[in-house]
Amino acid sequence: MTDESKKHGPDDVVDISLAAEAAADAAVEADTPSEPDPFDVLRAENADLRDKYLRLAAEMDNLRRRTERDVKDAKSYSVAGFARDMLAVSDNLRRALDAIPADALANDDSVKTLAEGVEMTERSMLAALERHGVRKLEPIGEKFDPNFHQAMFEVPNAEVPNNTVVQVVQDGYVIGERVLRPAMVGVAKGGPKAPAVDAGTAQA
Repeated sequence: MTDESKKHGPDDVVDISLAAEAAADAAVEADTPSEPDPFDVLRAENADLRDKYLRLAAEMDNLRRRTERDVKDAKSYSVAGFARDMLAVSDNLRRALDAIPADALANDDSVKTLAEGVEMTERSMLAALERHGVRKLEPIGEKFDPNFHQAMFEVPNAEVPNNTVVQVVQDGYVIGERVLRPAMVGVAKGGPKAPAVDAGTAQA
């Protein structure tokens, strides 16, 4: 047996094989992906469920607010059609009162009593409408607003600012925040320009 054979015996060959096998196992373990931490998975699921819950809660809150607004609007404006018809009746009562001659009111007690009854009926009707949110517009002296007024004619008047309402032909009404019927008005023409309204003052 040579000196080289003595240096590399059978035991040395076995040790080399074991080392190679261990290195191969380590390489396989390195290539194999590690399993995710279960706590990280739970945290991710919890965050996802929380996000879904918050979104659902926001949607339900918006739905509740829309429902409350719709119910409020239904209560406020459900009588709009009926109120508009009653205004036509009130207009006819007012025309009947205006048609009575002044001398008949002054000299005929029966005509005077009839006129008082018609006037009381008109006031009672308007009071009932007001209890249901119908409010009469008072545009005299106000600047013309196309959202609430309908201009019928112009009145030359240099004593008031231009475009000021100076006469009402037919009363206007609102129900809640909505126009039930615009006021038919006459507006001033030829006066000084109305002063500009400051934006902050208008919002206040």
